[in-house]
Amino acid sequence: MNEIEHVWPAQDEVGETPIWLPDEQALYWIDVEGKRVHRLEPATRRMQTLNVDFPITALARRASGGWVTASKAGLYFWDHRTNRSQFIVGPEAGNPDVRFNDGAVDRQGRFLIGTLNQKDLNAPDGSLYRLDPGGSIHKLDTGLAVANGIGLSPDGKTLYVTDMFHSRILAYDYDVRGGTVSRRRTFASVPAETGFPDGLIVDGEGFIWSAHWGGSRITRYDPDGRIERQIKVPVANPTCLAFAGRDLDELYITTAWFMLSDQDRKAQPTAGDLFRIKTDVTGLAEPAFAG
Repeated sequence: MNEIEHVWPAQDEVGETPIWLPDEQALYWIDVEGKRVHRLEPATRRMQTLNVDFPITALARRASGGWVTASKAGLYFWDHRTNRSQFIVGPEAGNPDVRFNDGAVDRQGRFLIGTLNQKDLNAPDGSLYRLDPGGSIHKLDTGLAVANGIGLSPDGKTLYVTDMFHSRILAYDYDVRGGTVSRRRTFASVPAETGFPDGLIVDGEGFIWSAHWGGSRITRYDPDGRIERQIKVPVANPTCLAFAGRDLDELYITTAWFMLSDQDRKAQPTAGDLFRIKTDVTGLAEPAFAG
């Protein structure tokens, strides 16, 4: 268990947002900077890559078919079968430096998305938004330095958000009826020598898995924020995570070669590739956006 396996040589500049579709037995993920969406059927090794005309930064299923996506240009519906997109809403008006980043769907089918200041990643200009199925968008919180990985506890009542360049993971009480947040607190602080917290996912036991950009590791925290285990990965920049497989006990890891020097890329030839860990725990099926 916990042995890391190299799955696919994707060579993504910034691989992100892996998501498992049980009905297809397929994993989808994106290359943000390469403007690509990948689809892999692990059982058959069938791989497809689709080039898109806008930089997707997060991907989530729609209950009606297709996807809801966050991108540098705004939120879009996107259909992988036709490669057509439909604009929903743009980033913050009057602030051209702020763009959307990572996202996840809550148990009620609403899309939660973070933002960042793309000119100054350390600026506390990032916010957390909620897109409702009817199309309205609401700001839930602000003051984040790159709002990144987002996940919810199994009962949906605790929301976890990565505050990346503040080197911490935040927790909120989440009102499942109204989709609002309260009682913001630091769930886990991440030491500088272990990299920056990036994507995260919550497993079926309510433990939080976090990828460390620049830290070559994955951390699993218990619900009280204590480190339960750490797993080293063979590249500097693991980015995001997804539980997959028939039993949801395979943890897939996307990675990036973005910001690596030529020397570092030679030393890490699999940076940007897809990896997998067989775990002793199971994940949760990801909800679909209800709009």
